Amino acid sequence: MTSPAEMTQDAAARQPPPSEALWRAMPVSRLLDCGMEYGDVLAMEQATAAGELWDVAAERLADAHLARAELAEREGRRVTAVENYRGAVSCFVFAQMAFNFDVGRKRALYARHTDAASRLGRLSEPQWERLELPFDSGRLFGWLVTPAGPVMGTVIVFGGQSGWSTAYLRHADALNVRSIAVLLAEGPGQGETRMDGGLLLNVDVRAAYSRFVDHLAARPHLGRGIGLWGNSLGGLYAGTTAASDARVDGVCINGAPAHPRLLAFRTFAEQAAAMLGTNTPDAIQRNFDRLALRPQDRLACPLLVLHGGADPIVSLEEQQPFLDAASHDDVMLRVWDDGEHTIYNHAEERTAFVADWFADRFAALGPDTNKERQ
Repeated sequence: MTSPAEMTQDAAARQPPPSEALWRAMPVSRLLDCGMEYGDVLAMEQATAAGELWDVAAERLADAHLARAELAEREGRRVTAVENYRGAVSCFVFAQMAFNFDVGRKRALYARHTDAASRLGRLSEPQWERLELPFDSGRLFGWLVTPAGPVMGTVIVFGGQSGWSTAYLRHADALNVRSIAVLLAEGPGQGETRMDGGLLLNVDVRAAYSRFVDHLAARPHLGRGIGLWGNSLGGLYAGTTAASDARVDGVCINGAPAHPRLLAFRTFAEQAAAMLGTNTPDAIQRNFDRLALRPQDRLACPLLVLHGGADPIVSLEEQQPFLDAASHDDVMLRVWDDGEHTIYNHAEERTAFVADWFADRFAALGPDTNKERQ
C-alpha cells in the first residue's frame, strides 16, 4: 500500500481538474447546501469563467469574509463577526475541494478552514467544543455544536469522500433549533482525522464511529438519544455503525450505496485513493468490499433512507439493502423524484424533514436511555 507521504509526492505534480469539472462535482445547489452565500456563488461563477483558478477564487472570497469578521470582532459586533466567519468557513470548504490528494496546497487550505472554524466556534453561543479522540494509532476530530437550552439528544453528522464536518453546518442549525446537539465528525480518511490524525479508511470504520458514540454516551447532559446522519458514502458508514452498535437510537442514510464500487469518475477515484492511501484500483475495491453492509447486518433502530431520483451516482437499488436489513418496525424511505445526489436541490426541505424525524424519535425515548448505555 502506498504511504500517505508517497501519495502526496505522487500527486504533487498534478493540477486540479479544470473549473468545468469542478462545477460538475460542486454544482451551485451543493455550494448553497453547504453554506456558501449566494453572492459568493455568483462571484465564484464570474471568477472561474474569467479564468481564475477555483481554489484561488474561493480563498479570495474567504479572505474578504475574514477581514470583515475581524473588523466586526474588534468593534464588538459579535453577530456580524459570526456571520462572516461562517462565510469564510464555507469558502474554505470548497477551496480545498479543488484538490483530491493531500498536496501542500490542500493541507494549507484545510488548516485555514480549521482556524476559521475555531474562531467561529469561539464566538458562537454556546461555544463549540473541539473534540480530539484517540483511536487505533491516531486521532479522530470533530466539533460539538450544542443548542442554548436543554438537549433532547445528539446527532453525529458526517460526510463521505470530500465534504466533512463544517460542510454540514446548516444541518447543525436545523437540529439545534429543535433542541438537538450535533457532533460534526471527521471520520477515517476525512479532514483533519486524515491529514493530522493519521487515520485512513483502512481501519475498523465501524469501531471508529462508535468511538464518537462512546464520547456521547458518557455525557448524559447531551440528551437521551444518539443518532447518526450519514451523507453520500458517509451513509454507508452510518448504516454499518448502527448495525454494529446497539446504542444508536436512529439512523438517516442519505444517498449511499450499501455495496460501494469504484466509479469511473476522476474525482471519485482520486478521492477514494486519498482516503485509503493507495492508487491501486483492486486495493480500493477490496476495501470497499470490506466496508460494505454484510448479509448478517441488521438495523435494529429507527431507519430513514433518503434518495434522489436524479442522482447520477447512487441508484435506489443500491440503497435497498439498507431497507432490507431493517429489523425495527420504524422504517421510512423518502424519495425526491428530481433529487440530485444527497438531495442538494431540495436542501431546506430535506434538512427540516430529517431534523423533525430525529426530534420525533428522541422525544419518544424514555428518560433513562443514557443510564442504560453506560
